[in-house]
Amino acid sequence: MSDAYWLGVDLGGTKILTGLFDESMKLLVRAKTSTGAENGPAGVFARVAQTVDSVLLEAKIDASQISGMGFGIPGQIEPGAAKVRFAPNLDWRDLDVKPLLPPTWNWPIVLENDVRMGTYGEFAHGAAKGAQNVFGIFVGTGVGGGLILNGELYNGFNGHAGEIGHIIIHWRRGTELESIAGRKYQMKRAKEILDDSPKRVRKEWKGVDLEKVKSSQLAEYYQRDDPIAVFLIDDAARALGAAIASVVNLLSPQIVVIGGGVTLALGETFIERIWEIAQRYTLPSAAAIPGSSAPPHSQGRSWGKRETRN
Repeated sequence: MSDAYWLGVDLGGTKILTGLFDESMKLLVRAKTSTGAENGPAGVFARVAQTVDSVLLEAKIDASQISGMGFGIPGQIEPGAAKVRFAPNLDWRDLDVKPLLPPTWNWPIVLENDVRMGTYGEFAHGAAKGAQNVFGIFVGTGVGGGLILNGELYNGFNGHAGEIGHIIIHWRRGTELESIAGRKYQMKRAKEILDDSPKRVRKEWKGVDLEKVKSSQLAEYYQRDDPIAVFLIDDAARALGAAIASVVNLLSPQIVVIGGGVTLALGETFIERIWEIAQRYTLPSAAAIPGSSAPPHSQGRSWGKRETRN
């Protein structure tokens, strides 16, 4: 067996996913639990500690064998520090993480934005392996992005590069991409739409706590052609497609990786709708494969759209 092991923690708006890896980065064991954000930061990190204990126990690994931990958090991270500047979907501001971690964790810990970390993981080990210029966009509770430029993770001047969820897609209204495509915000829109919907439509959602709707539930409504879900999902796909096309035009990535809980739940139909919209807005030269004579917009996957499951 390996003498060195690594821990990875994906802290999301609704779930915590913890994995134990060997020195070749092979996943050995993983544990999943709800985030429980309503219990505050201390409660969330207590749940993280429980998942870490769970994977170590299942794998029969001693804590002394852990070489380090990568910690993905859905928000702005202060570069080189264990501090969350702002995590909107957890309602955290200027949070010092270090006091919340168990004192028995003696291994090195690196904090990074969850989607930047996820994008780097796909670049190093997954869907974008071998590419040098990658754009990752993950659709879940919110919407996040990450960039690999010339083979390196790009953090920008102040460490916050890639925050595509907060780009403005309607300049008059100041509407952000996340407010259309993030599940949390879709459910806020669902409430507004339902309040003004016919009784037969409202009946389908009767008794549903919109604040607790999961991606899988939203997908179920969408798959049975519920008009509210269809409207919300198509709006999300349109907004995501337009945003992705804008990034393609600006940065010309070799691969676009699309992931996140909403993407996973909705599957290929959602991916293809996003791709269909994106093609409408990409410049011909931005979408073309070098050396190809085919019309750029007939190349269905010209800039390497790929889905990642997380």
